[in-house]
Amino acid sequence: MRSSKFCLHPAGDTPSSCRLFDAIVSHCVPVVVSDKIELPYEDEIDYTKFSLFFSDTEALQPGFLINKLSEFPKEKWLEMWRNLKNISHHFEFQFPPAKGDAVDMLWRQLRRKLPGVQLATHRRHRLRVPDWWRRR
Repeated sequence: MRSSKFCLHPAGDTPSSCRLFDAIVSHCVPVVVSDKIELPYEDEIDYTKFSLFFSDTEALQPGFLINKLSEFPKEKWLEMWRNLKNISHHFEFQFPPAKGDAVDMLWRQLRRKLPGVQLATHRRHRLRVPDWWRRR
């Protein structure tokens, strides 16, 4: 990965994968192929500054990805590579954890998501519809 310019990151059968983390810490511009992907720390990091995105439909077209990547301007790739180097520390796990590393970022993301999960749980309990309402 360290010697590659682009690293393919196809959607898998699970929401998370180490491929993306590996590509980023290797300073390899991720090429994300997915229509519906949830990226880590997406609410804090703008992935468009250091990643390329293609839909499933585009990726299935013969030669499409190869043509797009081979035509990609060197200056734009260098800009993305520099941006990648600036954010890669957020994807590195350290012991002990440090401010801004992957562990810190994961805790920050959980802290922001937890209130929404708790709210949804409380609403689900509060808005229970009695069975007799459903029979009508």
